[in-house]
Amino acid sequence: MVAETSSSTPSQYPIKTVVVLVQENRSFDHMLGWLKSVNPQINGVTGSESNLISTSNPKSSRLFFGDKSGYVVPDPGHSIQAIYEQVFGTPWKDTSTKLNPTMSGFAQNAESIKKGMSTTVMNGFKPEMVPVYKELALEFGICDKWFASVPASTQPNRMYVHSATSHGLSSNDTKLLIEGLPQKTIFESLEESGFSFGIYYQSPPSTLFYSRNLRKAKYLLNNFHEYGLHFKNHCKEGKLPNYVVIEQRFFDLLSIPANDDHPSHDVSEGQKFVKEVYETLRQSPQWNEILFIIIYDEHGGFYDHVPTPVTGVPSPDDIVGPAPYYFKFDRLGVRIPAFLISPWIERGTLLHGPSGPYPTSEFEHSSIAATVKKIFNLKEFLTKRDAWAGTFESVFNRNTPRTDCRVTLPEPVKMRETKANGDAKLSEFQQELVQLAATLNGDHKKDIYPHKLVENMSVADGAKYFQDAFEKFCRECERAKESGVDLSEIVVLATSHTVKISKSWMHNIFSCFK
Repeated sequence: MVAETSSSTPSQYPIKTVVVLVQENRSFDHMLGWLKSVNPQINGVTGSESNLISTSNPKSSRLFFGDKSGYVVPDPGHSIQAIYEQVFGTPWKDTSTKLNPTMSGFAQNAESIKKGMSTTVMNGFKPEMVPVYKELALEFGICDKWFASVPASTQPNRMYVHSATSHGLSSNDTKLLIEGLPQKTIFESLEESGFSFGIYYQSPPSTLFYSRNLRKAKYLLNNFHEYGLHFKNHCKEGKLPNYVVIEQRFFDLLSIPANDDHPSHDVSEGQKFVKEVYETLRQSPQWNEILFIIIYDEHGGFYDHVPTPVTGVPSPDDIVGPAPYYFKFDRLGVRIPAFLISPWIERGTLLHGPSGPYPTSEFEHSSIAATVKKIFNLKEFLTKRDAWAGTFESVFNRNTPRTDCRVTLPEPVKMRETKANGDAKLSEFQQELVQLAATLNGDHKKDIYPHKLVENMSVADGAKYFQDAFEKFCRECERAKESGVDLSEIVVLATSHTVKISKSWMHNIFSCFK
């Protein structure tokens, strides 16, 4: 942790509520690259960008970046090995080796996974295919040089959003995720300085992966809110907390499709979700004090032409990742979309790279924690990474809030012609969610955990299992509260903690967290 005492002066910024939504697995060029045709100042694509099918064979076919993206299936590669090949154009050997980031290996890596997948990763959306994003980009601000924090998969990158480190996590390590990582988060920093936070979830919150420190029963009861029941009411009543995290639906079901944008989920569902959140915020009496941030956790294997930064990136805490990668967390991931939405932002605002605080500073996920620290005048940085990351308070480029912000956004364009398949196999991320749920009801102690638990589960089975376990646990937390148990002393889901409760029924409920 980097200790830096803030000044005692009040915040000079007009923002009192920061809302964060992190979508899944899409690159900047894939989602927004063709916006260059609308605004030539955007560092997007022209169609001249290309990859060889084989980087070792100059005579192999060359694939140019197109604008034919639509419904994507199956899921491209985005492991730390796959990303190494995509960025450097050569198969992974040693992640400590830093080559020139040519961004030339996307097609080759995709073809190694499935023949024909190179066409999928080498195409992006025409602006009219993602009309919600097109309108937000024209109406507010985007950053065209925001990178994933780690050249790795979903969970390591999501950790950086709220804690500026993954504490050595360089892949979706199920054991570490279930136990919870110990680093301090932005939630605690806000609480220490007297600010509030809230997590609004549509399905059981994946935020429970992020930190043991967030897994106290007092937070679960007071700071976690079911989206459908509470978000619109809190907006309408002007009761949104200072820091808001909105979580998506991660399970793709016939009755309730996923809206996280993770392939093979329909991007139009994600567009509907963003539209709904924006329109709800827009009608809130808090609108003139809100900054709404939309980013993606990582690029999901889709092409991007901007080289990823490989020099001058500090390790957040000097922790080296485990074998076989031994990653030092000293380079960033691939560029992703980033929207900055507020009535204090002029129409069509475009942020490129930051102006500091260091010569090598970049916009990446830790920039959120760094900017929140500045907006709310928090006491200290979380790690060396958010102390280094660029901040984006310059996006507030008006002296007064706008009165012409759109109240509604365009209707999304449906991508998928077929219906959601609840019988499909669980993705890696969905398996992790199910295994997290197993710790809620004690199944993690059984022989079926972890692999047998999920091997025959469908998406529909996994969604129900997770929902049932989470609801059961919430009920037991309510019972604990009614019985006068000190909820701040109960740390849930953290297997390294022992909780002694006198009541036998409470002991049974929480015994799985010892």
